[in-house]
Amino acid sequence: MGHLIFANPHYLFLLLLILPAVAWYVLNLKKNTATLQVSSLRGFGQVKKSYKYYLRHVPFILRMLAIASIIIVIARPQSTNSWQETDTEGIDIVLSMDISGSMLAEDLKPNRLEASIDVATQFINGRPDDNIGLVVFAGEAFTQCPLTTDHAVLINLFKDIPSIQLEQGTAIGMGLATAVARIKDGKAKSKVIILLTDGENNAGEVPPQTAAEMAKTYGIRVYTIGVGTRGKARVPIQTPYGTTQYQMMDVNIDEGLLRNIASTTGGKYFRATDNESLKAIYKEIDQLEKTKLDVKQFNKRTEEFFFFAMLAAIFILAEILLRLTVLRTMP
Repeated sequence: MGHLIFANPHYLFLLLLILPAVAWYVLNLKKNTATLQVSSLRGFGQVKKSYKYYLRHVPFILRMLAIASIIIVIARPQSTNSWQETDTEGIDIVLSMDISGSMLAEDLKPNRLEASIDVATQFINGRPDDNIGLVVFAGEAFTQCPLTTDHAVLINLFKDIPSIQLEQGTAIGMGLATAVARIKDGKAKSKVIILLTDGENNAGEVPPQTAAEMAKTYGIRVYTIGVGTRGKARVPIQTPYGTTQYQMMDVNIDEGLLRNIASTTGGKYFRATDNESLKAIYKEIDQLEKTKLDVKQFNKRTEEFFFFAMLAAIFILAEILLRLTVLRTMP
């Protein structure tokens, strides 16, 4: 839809000159009016004012309108017509998340698992055009949610993660291989896996490096995230009596393995030692994997000064005609 713009908008300030011209006209009305001294106005009380009385200000009004129209012509009014076509192509993303017992460590608040769920949810909300899936793993792995654009369903499934019961252990290879199986047949040109863990591979039938080679074969980039502070972390332990005790346990993350997986697939390794660094990691991944956006723009401008030039000519001509005919005065 077209709209009006001005090529030289600064000339529109000249319209302010009309204000002092109007003030000057009003102040000089009495000076330009003929007077006649009489002893009384009683005899003129019933005299009707002629139509010329009401038309006497019209020439000045027409002149001001003509000046305003000329100023608008100088400002070069233009109409614009534009359209924009946007082609959006989402990418396929699978989040592969470690949910083993050590993810309950409280070096991230309230713990590693809850912090990871919260940040991942924010990441998903910021990628409305992408197909996103979820794989969880501990000593084994399974698909919690296949690739979907229904992110409300996906986010709702995140709420069930704390209640999922899996074999104990950390099967990084199985977590990655399951994610690869889910994403490899996706139609998107760009495929990404975000693998998050807080430990070392100590379970599962698929070696992590084998899973990384599988991802590389299918052109899948893997971003790996090691979660946990450096040193020791407070971890809740369930006792045989149903109570919870806390122990300080060493944080052992196989950073060499995670770096190797990332470099093999063309991804990147990150270390999250607290909530803020985990948020920053997801933000960086979001920037690295921006959705493809092709925009075609068209813009056409048409000069519209002719209309205002015609108005100025009409106003000037109307003023001249009035002064030469109806409002003509004798010298």
